[in-house]
Amino acid sequence: MSTGTTGTADPAGRPEDDRSAAARKREQRGWYFYDFACSVYSTSVLTVFLGPYLTSIAQAAAGPDGYVHPLGIPVRAGSLFAYSVSASVVAAVILMPVVGAAADRTGRKKPLLAAAAYTGAAATAGMFFLDGHRYLLGAFLLIVANASISVSMVLYNAYLPQIAGPEERDAVSSRGWAFGYTSGALVLVLNLILYTGHESFGLAESDAVRICLASAGVWWGAFTLVPLRRLRDRRVEPGGGGAVGSGWKQLLATLRDMRRHPLTLSFLLAYLVYNDGVQTVISQASLYGSQELGLDQTTLITAVLLVQILAVAGALGMGRLARTYGAKPTILASLVVWTLILIAAYLLPAGAPVFFYVLAAAIGLVLGGSQALSRSLFSHLVPRGKEAEYFSAYEMSDRGLSWLGPLVFGLAYQLTGSYREAIISLIVFFALGAVLLARVPVRRAVEAAGNPVPQRI
Repeated sequence: MSTGTTGTADPAGRPEDDRSAAARKREQRGWYFYDFACSVYSTSVLTVFLGPYLTSIAQAAAGPDGYVHPLGIPVRAGSLFAYSVSASVVAAVILMPVVGAAADRTGRKKPLLAAAAYTGAAATAGMFFLDGHRYLLGAFLLIVANASISVSMVLYNAYLPQIAGPEERDAVSSRGWAFGYTSGALVLVLNLILYTGHESFGLAESDAVRICLASAGVWWGAFTLVPLRRLRDRRVEPGGGGAVGSGWKQLLATLRDMRRHPLTLSFLLAYLVYNDGVQTVISQASLYGSQELGLDQTTLITAVLLVQILAVAGALGMGRLARTYGAKPTILASLVVWTLILIAAYLLPAGAPVFFYVLAAAIGLVLGGSQALSRSLFSHLVPRGKEAEYFSAYEMSDRGLSWLGPLVFGLAYQLTGSYREAIISLIVFFALGAVLLARVPVRRAVEAAGNPVPQRI
C-alpha cells in the first residue's frame, strides 16, 4: 500500500495534500468504510448479544448466592459484563497514548490501524468458543476486543482533519456514522434471521448467538481492507525515542500542550462526561431490557435494528441542523433528549415491548448525531500537525475514559440488585456534561487553536 507524498497544510484550512477533489473524495469514501467495518462489533456484540449471553454464562457458573469469583474476587454475576467493559477501558488507556504518539512520530497510521483492527476482529471471532461456564474467556475476549476498537478509533478519527476541510467536516463525520449504522442494521437483519430461525437451521439457541458474535469479527476484518487500501499515510519529520517511552512522554507533552489551549481542554472535559453516559447506555441497554424488563432476545434485536435505521437518519438530520444552528446548540439539544430517555427508561413497565421500541426510536434519532457532531466539533479545536495525539486524548474521552459509567452502573446493581436504580444513576452524566459544554465558547476555542472559524459552529 503506497503512502503517497505529503503536501503542506493550506493556511485556509483545506486538508493537506489536496491534490484533487476526486482524490480527496476517494479517500473520504475509504475512511467511511472503517465505520462500516467496525460498527457491527459495537452493535451486534456489545449492544445486543454479548451482555445478556455473558451474563447467562456467569449466572450458570455462579454459586447459590449468585456470585462468581474471578481471581478470587466476589462479583455478582449480573455485574460481570459492566465490570469487564470498565476493565477494557483501563487497557485502552494504557495503549492509546503509545499508539497516538507512534502515529504522529512515524506518520504510519495504516499499519497501526491494521494491527488494532485485526486484533479486535480476531478476539470477536473467538467468541464462537463461548459456551458452558467459560465466563472468564468471555470477559477476556471482551476486554481485548473493546480495547482494540478504542485504539483503532484513535487512528481512524485522526484522519478526519487530514481528509476534510473545516466547512465539510460536520458532513463527512456524519456520513461516517451513517455508514456505520447502515452496516449495523444490515448485519442485525441477518442476525435476526439466524436467531429467530435457528431451529430450522439445525442450531441450538446458544449456537446461533455464538455464530452471530463470531460473524461480527469476520465482517470487521473483511471490510477493514477497504480503508487500508484507500487511506494514505502522510510523511512526517522523524522523531526519536521508542514507541512505548515516547508514547507516555507524548501523552504528558500533549496534556501540557493542552494547558496552552484551555478551551479545547474544557470541551474534552464536557465530552468526557456526557459521552460516558452515552457509551454506558449503548453497552447496557440490552442487559437492562432482558434482565429488568423481561424482554426476549428477538425483541432486543429488532429494537436495536430500529436504533440503527433511525440513527442513519438522525446522524444526517442532525448534521443538517448543525449547518443551520451550529454544532454546539445541536449537541446541547440532544443531551436534553438523552436525559428524557433515561427518565422514560426508569419508568418503563416490564414486559412492554411497544414502549421499549418507542424508547429505541428516540435513542436512534439522537445517538449518531450527538457522536458525529462531537467528533467534527473537536476537529476544529485541534492545532494543526497534532491530529493523532489530540485525537488520542479525544478517544480516551470517547472510549478510553468511559469506564466510570459502566462502573457506576455495575456498582449500583451490585448494591441494590435493581437495574432501574442503575439506569437512572446515569442522568448525572448528561446533566453535568450539558452544563460544562454550555460554558465552552467554541468560536474562541477554534481561533485559539489557530484554525479558521466556520460560519456556523
